[in-house]
Amino acid sequence: MAVNRIARLFLLLLPLLGLASCASQVKARHPVSYHFEPGRTALLKNGLAYAPKSAPLAVKRAIAAGNRLQRMPYKWGGGHARLDDSGYDCSGTVSYVLRSAGLMQGCMPSNGFFSYGSKGAGRWITIYIRRGHVFVTIAGLRLDTGGPGARSGPRWKPETRAGPGHVLRHPAGY
Repeated sequence: MAVNRIARLFLLLLPLLGLASCASQVKARHPVSYHFEPGRTALLKNGLAYAPKSAPLAVKRAIAAGNRLQRMPYKWGGGHARLDDSGYDCSGTVSYVLRSAGLMQGCMPSNGFFSYGSKGAGRWITIYIRRGHVFVTIAGLRLDTGGPGARSGPRWKPETRAGPGHVLRHPAGY
């Protein structure tokens, strides 16, 4: 009897610990690629992103926040102890843009995004999560601190990145 209670308690705590199975999640099946489509995707010019005019205000705010991070260095734990920090890690970056857009409060580690928002890809914002890393696409443009072979600070990255293996989430309505 006590063993059953302990097992039920453990199952209830799994999502809070970031250990929930990804089996019920929507996973990426294709690489993350960027190509500009007028009116539908962000324009990347000279390292800065420009939102489509038709984008919702929250999307425009998220892009403006991503632009503010473009010269920041990678900093492990950056954006967690201090919301406005001298550098940002992957989850600090995603938390910063979502918070600036009014789509979340505070910040969370990468594994916390497994339960953020709604399942699947969003129309405007999609969060890609795997154990230990998270990045986001906003209006089709990837904001990421990593990439093949190296860590950088938060940067808009038009290069293709592997998507399979990542769980997809999005802010409800976006």
